[in-house]
Amino acid sequence: MKGEKKKKLPLALLIFIALALGILAGVIFAATGHSKFAVNYIKPFGTIFLNLIKWVVTPLVFFSIMSGVISMRDIKKVGSVGIKTVLYYLVTTSFAITIGLLVANLMKGFFPVLETSGLSYDPPKSKSFMDVLVDIFPSNFFKPFVEANMLQIIVASLFIGFALLLVRQKKTEMEFRLVDTMNDLFMKVMEMIVKLSPIGVFCLIAPVIAENGPQILGSLAGVLLVAYVGYIIHMVVVYSLAVRAGAKISPITFFRKMLPAILFAFSSASSVGTLPINEECARDLGADKNITSFVLPLGATINMDGTAIYQGVCAIFIATCYGIDLTFSQMLTIVLTATVASIGTAGAPSAGMVMLAMVLQSVGLPVEGIALVAGVDRIFDMGRTTVNITGDASCAIVISAWERRKQKKREKKELKKQSAQ
Repeated sequence: MKGEKKKKLPLALLIFIALALGILAGVIFAATGHSKFAVNYIKPFGTIFLNLIKWVVTPLVFFSIMSGVISMRDIKKVGSVGIKTVLYYLVTTSFAITIGLLVANLMKGFFPVLETSGLSYDPPKSKSFMDVLVDIFPSNFFKPFVEANMLQIIVASLFIGFALLLVRQKKTEMEFRLVDTMNDLFMKVMEMIVKLSPIGVFCLIAPVIAENGPQILGSLAGVLLVAYVGYIIHMVVVYSLAVRAGAKISPITFFRKMLPAILFAFSSASSVGTLPINEECARDLGADKNITSFVLPLGATINMDGTAIYQGVCAIFIATCYGIDLTFSQMLTIVLTATVASIGTAGAPSAGMVMLAMVLQSVGLPVEGIALVAGVDRIFDMGRTTVNITGDASCAIVISAWERRKQKKREKKELKKQSAQ
């Protein structure tokens, strides 16, 4: 029929097709010796797409968190949601590192024993907890936006959101409407950019495969396999149980609706870059707007379940290469160190490497061992980013369900009081 509109393919399917074509193109470029072409002429378009995403994310997070705080109408509720969010992330991170250690110990046979003599690695400098705490608070209004410092943007938006709640009785609702309008504006810009996702995914994944294809199939294939087994187990078991128990959502429904964000995160290896798509998926699964506006930006900064699994696998692998058998107490130390470090290294450049260096030092393993896995860190990163953003979404969904149940209980109590009177 001429009058009927053609059905558009779902975004998840388009991203999947682009991902498959990008992998195929990368393999062809690697096999024909044209990996430099992919890096020089295809990767820049992927970088442009990521730059657009990063550009819109900072104002989007700023206004969406303010909008979320305002919509809650209660500072105490914001504090309650914040505490639940941090606790959820800490618990799932401790599960993640435990799963990483268990899988690595059970699958040790897949690890190659590489030569460790002559290794050298200079890990990025880690900051103390107090330094991290000081750095959370911005000293300049514009600097967090220029540097895309998500923690500082979150803090700034919370302060302004709280201030708007405190002055609402003295002012009109105009300020509230202005925040909501700006939030809607940047959401619309984000929607325009997200439509380019299939092109961006193709241009991001093809150069990675072209550059790393031979290495993936090389000596570190076993380590990558073990890490990805850990990633999958954590996602399938922990997040499935969380959304089933906390939000009464079928795991199949959860992963099906999360597919666009999962595929984008895998190809881009950027939690912040995936934030707009992740927010859309979480809302589609029933997460409230005011919760996603707060929980997801915070999770993109401090939630590192995938990184924690990576720590466990790499620690066992590096210990194996040096002929060291870790004791139970050392493994417990790794669990505690990685869980605390997931927040302590939030927002730091090369956070995964900083965390791994801290974990290795905590149990006396040589930091130089990081050089064994540094060459394919991007491939590890694709998987751990996927786990991280899926955990962020599960948190937003579960906390939204908790808050709705809490609200219903309050309403029932009020009805009982009114009927009693």
